[in-house]
Amino acid sequence: MNPLERQRLRVTYARGEAIKYISHLDLARTWERTLRRARVPLSYSQGFTPRPKITFAAALPVGVTGLREVMDLILERPVMPLNFARRLSLHLPSGLEVISVEAVYYRLPSLQSQMCAVRYRVEVEWAGERGALASHVSDFLAAETIVRQRRGKTYDLRPLVKSLSVGERVQDGFVLYMHLCHSQKGTARHDEVMDALGLAMAVRSACRERLFFAQTI
Repeated sequence: MNPLERQRLRVTYARGEAIKYISHLDLARTWERTLRRARVPLSYSQGFTPRPKITFAAALPVGVTGLREVMDLILERPVMPLNFARRLSLHLPSGLEVISVEAVYYRLPSLQSQMCAVRYRVEVEWAGERGALASHVSDFLAAETIVRQRRGKTYDLRPLVKSLSVGERVQDGFVLYMHLCHSQKGTARHDEVMDALGLAMAVRSACRERLFFAQTI
């Protein structure tokens, strides 16, 4: 089929508690099955093992929920985004929710290449006062470098953390908000930040609230 007849849809969705412990690969398979059940006219790659043309902005870590995750689909023929969303909602498994669907320019840069940052909300157990927790955060932000290792390679975590703050009190603890770099030049992970704070074992839940892109998508 002529590529000009195809359509690129951008789907914003939420991943909830019910499926937060599945891997990114299993999540992709879940989406494939759901889209097939909804009879979505997906476009497939060429070759011996054709795959549906589905791309995700960023893999969501296991155990983390997501409020506004983003993926792109290439369809063999155009559909109305509203009709697409309605049809898809009938087949979504527990834990997945479609937030919005829009048609975007077919030849836009890939989602992954436009990613620049993410925002997390992390609940931590903390029996002490807010000020003591805020002191941990202040020490982190005041550090010139925070040397860490990932897969055997040393890197500086500090410049990858755009902001970090103590939020509202929750049962038995507080919320931490963090705005982290997530691009081809460097990526910070929320669990690495928590480990650097000495709070890795205190995490009760984590939610990726938003993805940020280098340009309006």
